[in-house]
Amino acid sequence: MATPYSLHVFDEVTSTQDVARSLCGDGPVLVVAHRQTSGRGRTGRAWENAPRAVAASYAFRTRWPEAERGPIPLVAGLAAAEILDVGLKWPNDLVTDRGKVGGLLVEASGALVIVGCGVNLWWPAPPPGRAGVHDADPGSPEVERFGRAWADLLVELLEPGPRSWPRERYRRRCRTLGAEITWEPEGRGRAVDVDAFGGLVVETATGVAVLHSGEVHHVRARGPSG
Repeated sequence: MATPYSLHVFDEVTSTQDVARSLCGDGPVLVVAHRQTSGRGRTGRAWENAPRAVAASYAFRTRWPEAERGPIPLVAGLAAAEILDVGLKWPNDLVTDRGKVGGLLVEASGALVIVGCGVNLWWPAPPPGRAGVHDADPGSPEVERFGRAWADLLVELLEPGPRSWPRERYRRRCRTLGAEITWEPEGRGRAVDVDAFGGLVVETATGVAVLHSGEVHHVRARGPSG
């Protein structure tokens, strides 16, 4: 099968999201970098670089209707979680028992969608709540290998369209399900499902709520971490 995107690998960039946007012309683009100087995460947070990290952004023009794009961030997280064999915190934080090892950022403008993925491959002395995927440095070739594998799986999972995204596979990876959670401004409840549009279904003291965006915090997770 021919590579469905053009590949660009850099030692260092400001942000793979910005580079992918600038390079995306007629066809999909994958940008992979060993280091970012001005990377960003969800809600505008700065990206912290582990000693061995990978930042990858896949830019493409989607056929998914704008109103049905809610699952795209979840599918992007699922692709990374399956490649790395880690868990997910809704919607797309990558987590292990030791802490968060990566995350996803999706930006869109019209039909153009840019999906960014940042992973701490190895981090011997991480800050609290963070961790690396590997116990030892996997070496620089792992950066491009992961970027390619993630993009290839992402393309495969997105191909069937918004009504056939792998919801059950996502559920199996999602550590938020079954957890007591809180969210801003004063939300609290137990996460029980992910709906067909990617929303998190939560049972609260006053009824059922569905979250479509924002950050949730685990109070009691299913499993030892999340």
